[in-house]
Amino acid sequence: MAKGHSTRVLTFLMLISLIAVALNLLSTAEAEINQKKPRRDVPLVKGLSWGFYRNACPKVEKIIRKELKKVFKRDIGLAAAILRIHFHDCFVQGCEASVLLDGSASGPGEQSSIPNLTLRQAGFVVINNLRALVQRQCGQVVSCSDILALAARDSVVLSGGPDYDVPLGRRDSLAFASQNTTLNNLPPPFANASVLIADFASRNLNITDLVALSGGHTIGIAHCPSFTDRLYPNQDPTMNKSFANNLKRTCPTANSSNTQVLDIRSPDVFDNKYYVDLMNRQGLFTSDQDLFVDKRTRGIVESFAIDQKLFFDHFTVAMIKMGQMSVLTGTQGEIRSNCSARNTESFMSVLEAGIVEEALSMI
Repeated sequence: MAKGHSTRVLTFLMLISLIAVALNLLSTAEAEINQKKPRRDVPLVKGLSWGFYRNACPKVEKIIRKELKKVFKRDIGLAAAILRIHFHDCFVQGCEASVLLDGSASGPGEQSSIPNLTLRQAGFVVINNLRALVQRQCGQVVSCSDILALAARDSVVLSGGPDYDVPLGRRDSLAFASQNTTLNNLPPPFANASVLIADFASRNLNITDLVALSGGHTIGIAHCPSFTDRLYPNQDPTMNKSFANNLKRTCPTANSSNTQVLDIRSPDVFDNKYYVDLMNRQGLFTSDQDLFVDKRTRGIVESFAIDQKLFFDHFTVAMIKMGQMSVLTGTQGEIRSNCSARNTESFMSVLEAGIVEEALSMI
C-alpha cells in the first residue's frame, strides 16, 4: 500500500513538473511574440533613433505604459482620445506637440480651432501627468512630443492593437499654429477619397498609409454634427438604411450634441472590424465610407477586413511614417517642462546637449 502511495505521489509530482514546463514554454513564446523589433524597412529622419533615451531615461516606455494601464482601466475611451490628439498634432505643423500648447497673448492655441474643439481635455491632462512622472524619474530630458508619440502607441497596444517600436528624439515646438493653418491641415470628415489621397500624398503618405491610418477609427466616438450631413436633409445613398435609421435615433437633429461610436462592432477594441463596417456600408464619416466606394482604395479595405495581421502590419508602418512628419530634432525647439506651455527660458541645458550628442552618435 505504501508503494502504491509513493507511486501516486511521484506521478503527481511529475504532472506538476510537466505543467510548469508547459507554462514556462507558453510564457517564453508569448514574450517572443510580444517583443518589439525596430522596423528597419521604415527610413528614419535625421535626428531620430530607436534608442534615443537608452542612457538618459531607459525606463521612459515602462513608466508611460504602466500609468496608461491604470488610466485605461478607469476609462478606455481615453485611448482613442490620445491617439486622436497625436494625429491632430502631426497633421498641422508636424509631430512637435504644438497641439498641447494653451493659447497665449499672441492668440488662441490649436485646441481652439474648430476641428479640435472635440478633442477630449482629459487626454491633455493625461499627457501632462505622464510628463510629470517621466520628469520625476529622469529629469527634463524627454520631450512632450516623444511622450505623446509613445502614449499614442500604447493607446493602440492597450486596446488590443499591434505593439511596435517608436523612433524617438523629437523636440517640442516654440509656437502653435494659427487657427487657419490648423483648419486647413486637418482633413474634414466630409472629405472624399480623392481629397484624402491628394492630402496624404502631399505628406509623403501613400494610399495604403491612408487606408491603414483611417483604421484608427476602430476605436473612439464622434459627435453628431460631424456626420449628420449624411442623414439630413437627405440620406447618403452609400449608407446602409438600417444603420442610418439607428443614427437618426441617436442624432434626431443635425446639430444634436449626442455622440456615436465609430465602430459599431467593437468600439473599444483596436481590431480590423472598422473595415468590416465599411464593407457593410456602416462607415460613419464620408471620409470613412468613401474608402470602400472608391475603386483605388476598395481593395485595400477588403484585404484589411479579411486579414487583421495585414492591417496591423501596415498600420504600424504608417504610424512610424506619420510620427516623423516635420519633426524638430537636435537643437531645434525645446524640451518643455510643462507640455501646455513654453519654457520660461529657452536654452539647452548641459544634460539636453548630452542627449543630443548621444543620439547623433547613433545615427
